[in-house]
Amino acid sequence: MGADDKLENAGEKLGGKAKEAAGKLTDDKGLEAEGKGDQVKADLKGAGEKLKDAFKKD
Repeated sequence: MGADDKLENAGEKLGGKAKEAAGKLTDDKGLEAEGKGDQVKADLKGAGEKLKDAFKKD
């Protein structure tokens, strides 16, 4: 996984955490769910990149 990908995924996860927190503070369930979704998406991207890297090393 390249450094750019890691940075992008970390930024997306951080943005998701911010959205989730803002949703909790404002009692906006939609924003909270969107934030959680962004975090999951960033985690899945990271896992996919790690999987690709594992196959490239063989």
